[in-house]
Amino acid sequence: MTRPIGYFVHHQGRGHAERAAAIVNALPADRPVVLFSARADIFPPLASNVTIRTIPSLFEVTGDEPTGLANVRTPSSLHCAPLGWKSITHAVATIASWFDAARPALFVTDVSAELALLARIASVPCVSVLQHGDRSDAGHMAAYESALGILAPYSASLEQPGRPDWMLAKTHYAPGVGVKIDPIDRSAARTALGLPLDAEIVVVVAGGGGNGTPATPLTLGARAEPDTLWLTIGAVEQEWHATAPGNLRHLGWVDTPALYIAAADRVVSSAGNTTVHMIAAIGRPWIVVPEWRYFDEQLWKARTLDQAGAAIMLEHWPSHAGAWMDAWTRAATLELSRQHALYAADAAQNAASWLAKVADDAWAQPVVALPPDPAPASTELAPSTHHAKA
Repeated sequence: MTRPIGYFVHHQGRGHAERAAAIVNALPADRPVVLFSARADIFPPLASNVTIRTIPSLFEVTGDEPTGLANVRTPSSLHCAPLGWKSITHAVATIASWFDAARPALFVTDVSAELALLARIASVPCVSVLQHGDRSDAGHMAAYESALGILAPYSASLEQPGRPDWMLAKTHYAPGVGVKIDPIDRSAARTALGLPLDAEIVVVVAGGGGNGTPATPLTLGARAEPDTLWLTIGAVEQEWHATAPGNLRHLGWVDTPALYIAAADRVVSSAGNTTVHMIAAIGRPWIVVPEWRYFDEQLWKARTLDQAGAAIMLEHWPSHAGAWMDAWTRAATLELSRQHALYAADAAQNAASWLAKVADDAWAQPVVALPPDPAPASTELAPSTHHAKA
């Protein structure tokens, strides 16, 4: 019987679920997979060998948490491990019970340092997903050190400095895994969306992991270009003092974000993993403004994009029209080939093959390299170099 693979999927944003689905759907059909997540509705269609086990969130309150334990100190080896939460106890018990019953080949965490360590404590081989950010703390490093392998959902050229050699040695890079882009040119995309063919269009892409892109800086950029159509897709956070010009339109969530990116002449975005790889696959003059995330994840990703010559990073939103114009001038010099190099259409299949190999090798009998057989001893006596005394 083929041992199953377990896979924890964080439910914030969309990238975790999309890349997990792409990878497990590419695994062999005879490999059972169980996805553990706080939400089952975030996944695209899954293969018949993949099932979902819904578990309570590991960080969202339910209302019955004891206040007396709320201020107990958290050790440096953990990130989010409050005491007395029945929901967390139930989530951990569900996963641990499955470990005991299923005897899995491997457990993948995308992402939770605590669950990676739980797998190690439970004697289950683990693979940890690596994201950008300052993750040199004790908890993250213990999870990476405990793992058989590390899966990085980005190009090796976007690796940030400071990763130790032992981490890099067991890291598999999967550039743009979970992102599927069908080739389409600008005119065809505009026709499909009903957008004017002859207009200059800026598309602003906001991710799904935060409160949204602030509206006010966008009003400044759009007002500075009255003959350019500015479109936003995703969540936009409105502010009472924002006065939107007529050439700025907020479209909200759309079903075809890649189509809007393809329709654009220029793009502004956050630095979420899915957003980054959609834009890189299509290729446009690009300004990236990182949103706040734990461990400065988006800040580090934006830095690596800028250093790779793929995008122009701004550490904060422009506060006046001149800052927008300066950023656009720099974005116009980008080589789009550097963006395209950050995306691999076969990333999911390659990641699945690597994951299956890690799982199989973990349970294979070790091969001991034996020394070569010694040469047979000669039966002839070598001539003596000494002479007996007369």
